[in-house]
Amino acid sequence: MKIERFEVAGLAQYSYVISSGGIAAVVDPIRDVGRYTDYAAKHGLTITHIFETHIHADFAAGSTALVAATGAELAVSGHDEGEHYRYSMAHRRLRDGESIELGRVRIEALHTPGHTPEHVSFLVFDGERSATVPVALFSGDFLFVGSLGRPDLLGEAEKVGLAHALYRSMVQRIADLPDGVELYPGHGAGSLCGAGLSERAESTLGYERATNRLFRLNEEDFVREILASVPPMPDYYPRMKALNAEGAAVLIGIPGGTALTTQDVTRLVSREDVTVLDVRRPESFGGAHIAGAINIGAGQNLSLWSGWLLDAEKKILLVSERGDDEGTRRALIRVGLGHIEGFLEQGMPSWIDAGLPLTRTTGLGVAEVAARPSESVVLDVRSNQEWKAGHIAGARHIMLGDLPKSLSSLPRGCALITVCGSGYRSSIAASLLQNAGFTDVSSMHGGMGAWMRAHLDVVAGE
Repeated sequence: MKIERFEVAGLAQYSYVISSGGIAAVVDPIRDVGRYTDYAAKHGLTITHIFETHIHADFAAGSTALVAATGAELAVSGHDEGEHYRYSMAHRRLRDGESIELGRVRIEALHTPGHTPEHVSFLVFDGERSATVPVALFSGDFLFVGSLGRPDLLGEAEKVGLAHALYRSMVQRIADLPDGVELYPGHGAGSLCGAGLSERAESTLGYERATNRLFRLNEEDFVREILASVPPMPDYYPRMKALNAEGAAVLIGIPGGTALTTQDVTRLVSREDVTVLDVRRPESFGGAHIAGAINIGAGQNLSLWSGWLLDAEKKILLVSERGDDEGTRRALIRVGLGHIEGFLEQGMPSWIDAGLPLTRTTGLGVAEVAARPSESVVLDVRSNQEWKAGHIAGARHIMLGDLPKSLSSLPRGCALITVCGSGYRSSIAASLLQNAGFTDVSSMHGGMGAWMRAHLDVVAGE
């Protein structure tokens, strides 16, 4: 038996291929499924089964696409009866204790509710070693390395009950499993599906029992702590759960590969149903960009912030430094943003060379921000934890994900200076403000990292 892990940086999402005797199964695939079919072809494998641990909230699952590509059978939780989110695509239902044979490998469903009501983990038995002692647990978003999954995805009314269910899954459902069982979680450090996830990608149940302090809490303390520690919930999570319950539409290729001329873009940018997404670095965006464009720089954080901040119903027009960027288009479909109209042919330089209208976002150094006029507003868009660790005196705090719904609370008659950790998020924030009609907007170069290196004063706490 062989286990291969696939990671999507930014979303910190893990999927897996389990193979034995030329047969393979994929656990929790993401939407661009070529990685799995390419791997199978390279290693002479036939993908016969696809498993999902639960209805995901943070990414668009690739199960329906992989079924279409391979003809494999989709096996999911059979514990979704009566729940708000239920699987509606064609699938095989697995209830607790039911299993599927994969060559010499047996994969058994273990109902582990808490992160979601229907959540199942998958116990793996390697027949070449033991038919009765499991070798691995694919724990999805139930158990992470160093943490457990957040139980609040279904809202205030259900989070306490799910937190209690999560505790029982931890102390009862896996209690009899050997310490040596290898743990393969659905996410790693950086995911918002839990708090305090370790940098390590794998662990064992024994190590988690010995080192994860949540295992040592009584039920009431566990519920209190797990609910107090949940990270902010991106606004796109309910949309993803609805998409994944139905089954994400199968895409023919990666959408958005159409080159758009400057004339095409000029026609499109004025439409209310179009978002201009500029994926260049903050410095380049600040120097010159198309009016109204949103700046979310390409790279591992693009999926998260695009999913969180962009309107999924609008068409997306991509602007980069050179033209097409397939990696950017892949990042968008991973969070259900598939309405990509195309990309500006030859990138932003073609717009500049054509002499078309430009706008800019002023970038300020830390010394300029320190000497700012008293009537200006410093807007810190970092997380609550970052803010509490140290911020600029007099600054106002609105976490970036909350900014679109907080615009009405901001003054329009004074200068706004956006600040984050390094400059990436503050550029996103500044572009959102300019898109909303704020005119005196700037972003602090280098973020709080530069502020601290300059030994400027900070205030800790609330």
